[in-house]
Amino acid sequence: MAAQKGKDLLLKLDEAGDGSFATIAGLRARKLSFNAETVDITDTESAGRWRELLGGAGVSRASLSGSGIFKDAGSDATLRSIFFAGRIAAFEAVIPDFGRVSGPFQVTALEYAGEHNGEVTFDVALESAGALRFDGI
Repeated sequence: MAAQKGKDLLLKLDEAGDGSFATIAGLRARKLSFNAETVDITDTESAGRWRELLGGAGVSRASLSGSGIFKDAGSDATLRSIFFAGRIAAFEAVIPDFGRVSGPFQVTALEYAGEHNGEVTFDVALESAGALRFDGI
């Protein structure tokens, strides 16, 4: 895979819950992380006392994060209301030349910052809240 433009990694929201995703805000930095817990089943009879893991038994999760500027008051209000309501909403991450990851996420952090001579920026963090779907390109 050739190098990709960071601006092409998009974070989208399905606000209405009808399957139509729209890009949220003007994200300048975005990140998608996948993690899986391990289940250690090592015992006294493990070969060479090497750790043994139970495949497919741990909890999987995904984290989405981004920072940037809101494109309008509406996108700010939407994300803010999802956060304060503790609502689970459908988000989608578009990864160029890889695919789309979508599913339920909860907004777990929302931070605002600003410099005296600059614009107001925000940071947002989301955690998966159910099964995710991957659609490859």
